[in-house]
Amino acid sequence: MRIKLNSVFVTDQNKALKFYTEILRFMKKQDIPAGEFRWLTVTSPEDPAGPELTLEPNVMPFVKAFQEALYEKRIPLTAFQVDDIQKEFVRLKELGVKFSVEPQKSGPIIQAIFDDTCGNFIGIYQVSA
Repeated sequence: MRIKLNSVFVTDQNKALKFYTEILRFMKKQDIPAGEFRWLTVTSPEDPAGPELTLEPNVMPFVKAFQEALYEKRIPLTAFQVDDIQKEFVRLKELGVKFSVEPQKSGPIIQAIFDDTCGNFIGIYQVSA
């Protein structure tokens, strides 16, 4: 069993695609029309055949409620591992990304949390040496 696909619910697929590709540097993997929306995935350029992240529209009321509750409490929906969190933090800040938590040590990791502009807080973390 392997993880090949995960989803992030977003308020706007176009805005999310721009943020996740231009700011986070993921690459678009699939973009298939699906009625009013799209089957839209991104993946890491470091592992193009690896897991995909679906930028899923948050059109169902229970999804919106879930997303809004997490956002209100500033709870990250998911997290991405980085090699150098301080370097990534500075790069993202320079691009205008808003952080709710700057890099801080938390047990065996250093973590930070930012707003993805599409209704989510997202964590980044580095495993401490």
